[in-house]
Amino acid sequence: MSDESVLVIGGGPAGLEAARGAADLGSEVILVEQRARLGGTPDSAGYSAFALDHRPAQEVLEIARQAVLTHPLVRVHLETEVSSFAGELGSFRATLKAADGTLTEVSCGAVIIATGFDHFDPGRETQSYGYYEFEDVITLVDAERMLQAKNFVRPSTGEPPKQVCFIQCVGSRDRRIGNEYCSKVCCGVATKEASEIRELVPDCRVFIFYIDMRMYGFWEDRIYWKAQEQDHVNFVRGIVTEITRRGDRLVIKGEDTTMNRPMEIPMDVVVLSVGMVPSEGTKAVGKMLGVAQDKHGFIVPSESALDTVATSVPGIYVAGAAAGPKDLDDCVSMAGSAAMKAVAALRRRSPVSV
Repeated sequence: MSDESVLVIGGGPAGLEAARGAADLGSEVILVEQRARLGGTPDSAGYSAFALDHRPAQEVLEIARQAVLTHPLVRVHLETEVSSFAGELGSFRATLKAADGTLTEVSCGAVIIATGFDHFDPGRETQSYGYYEFEDVITLVDAERMLQAKNFVRPSTGEPPKQVCFIQCVGSRDRRIGNEYCSKVCCGVATKEASEIRELVPDCRVFIFYIDMRMYGFWEDRIYWKAQEQDHVNFVRGIVTEITRRGDRLVIKGEDTTMNRPMEIPMDVVVLSVGMVPSEGTKAVGKMLGVAQDKHGFIVPSESALDTVATSVPGIYVAGAAAGPKDLDDCVSMAGSAAMKAVAALRRRSPVSV
């Protein structure tokens, strides 16, 4: 690989699209992924379907994987991390460390950070939800795995639930724990999952307890209203303050803020809508590459509204949830823009004939 190549760090949806895009524009690409397989968090966490179009996640990811794995200009390094980095636009140098300890020195002209996010750990701070105490308190991610298997059950008994609820904004919009931001996708994902549960277990009553339902763009039209009117999901504006056990069932306690009255409702399964936090890889790579990060650890893109992917270091770009909470459309759009800008930056330095 030469100084005219592009290094893409991260093999999730954003990294895959960035790698494909840069390669389609004629640049050699070095794609580095710490996991043993491409696909990122949606793959490793076992997502069932992507919100909005409800296409199976693995179907979408496999198309993206094959577009990269079969591209003649892309070299993929799995189970590999960037261990050192130096240089400037047009002449960066990186050391890649494989799982077996093998070190590989590579040169590149530009870099795209696509290191993604982690799901908030609901047992870390919000102990009142009992995530590590009650087997039937699960997260959106746990629910996705069951939905992917088409088998949504109570973890404690293996039986179909009669009553399920989602609790929104777990780990987001919470100043007590320092995550003041909205994670953007949780409302839509919870609503999608609620509809899927109703389809799999028609006799199950499903509730979503929310502060505000934040449905932007077509999520409102294509997910929210369908869940209410066709799937009969119950949306309750309220605050859940505690989860306890009564007999073999869970009990949620809190306040219905619309009716201004306390509530205490038995549930078989409670799903915590956990938000996004920067991945450990995002924080480590950001520090190693010397790009600006916010107080949470997300990569800070350019302050210009016309450039959402440039970082504080010329020649280094960011795509996807490494820059903050994003949905799949955001990730792919940013990746395409990052690929274009990275290749353009290199060609401005060394014009090529076309």
